Amino acid sequence: MDNKNLLEIKDLVIEFHTDDSIVHAVNGVNLVLKEGETLGLVGETGAGKTTIARSILGILPKPQGKVVRGEIIYDGTDILKLPEKEMKKLRGNKIAMIFQDPMTALNPIERVGDQIAEAIKLHNKISKSDAIRRAVDMLEMVGIPGERYVEFPHQFSGGMKQRVVIAMALACNPKLLLADEPTTALDVTIQAQVLEMMRELKEKLSTSVILITHDLGVVASICDSVAVVYAGEIVEYGTAEHIFDNPKHPYTNGLFDSLPKLTSNESRLKPIPGLMPDPTNLSKGCKFSDRCRFATDKCKEVAPPVSEIESGHFVKCFLIGKEDA
Repeated sequence: MDNKNLLEIKDLVIEFHTDDSIVHAVNGVNLVLKEGETLGLVGETGAGKTTIARSILGILPKPQGKVVRGEIIYDGTDILKLPEKEMKKLRGNKIAMIFQDPMTALNPIERVGDQIAEAIKLHNKISKSDAIRRAVDMLEMVGIPGERYVEFPHQFSGGMKQRVVIAMALACNPKLLLADEPTTALDVTIQAQVLEMMRELKEKLSTSVILITHDLGVVASICDSVAVVYAGEIVEYGTAEHIFDNPKHPYTNGLFDSLPKLTSNESRLKPIPGLMPDPTNLSKGCKFSDRCRFATDKCKEVAPPVSEIESGHFVKCFLIGKEDA
């Protein structure tokens, strides 16, 4: 794998301004994605995972969404400083996104093939017939017969719709693919097929992927590195081996403890107590302290530092370095 960094996110802070409050959605996120790598963003609903992805694509809701500070460096360029005209050239071409719900990502009154061809023609100086030919090839690449080009979204099953959305995202051979829970709405069999297809396409097209998911099983099967996101912060970050073999943050361990284990005789799962904190009123200390059994008064008052416990494995917790960590 090439060691060149395709994407670097530095101290990213994003807020949403409403009439009566400020939502602190992303709070000082730092990430690195190498060429050809798959990075998993894991965490509960409301952690800020999708907001991070949307900020990379430059599609935060306006005027509510605001990048307060930070840099998003894609292929050597800080794309937060690019004008909208330049961002349009990147979207769908160099950076593409698979949205969570294919029902809302597809236009119900347009043929699926025309929707893919439109994306191809927008970013390539080719004829309509060449765009159609390329769209047919993309459908067949994701396992859909080319003759279904002329059909409408309602004629496809949920899994097939998701394949169409993936074909649309990959139509221009993007260097970076943002996949926002692409398998959440699918049954287990179709989920496995879609993941296998994404893995094959990634290898075939040398695409880098940021995969947003709740499912640690999906992360284990496809991701090279993992960032555990909580209340807009990355609390643990490392390779998949680091996170699965040596999880250190209490929140990461809580996620693993809440999963059923085939080797355990326990009759009940261990859920993480409490709820995600209110993003309009975050504590100045550790955001996880109200739900953490190890929390001290210091945790509630002071934000913990980021510690590198082994090469490439980072944890944001005061427990690190203590014997019970």
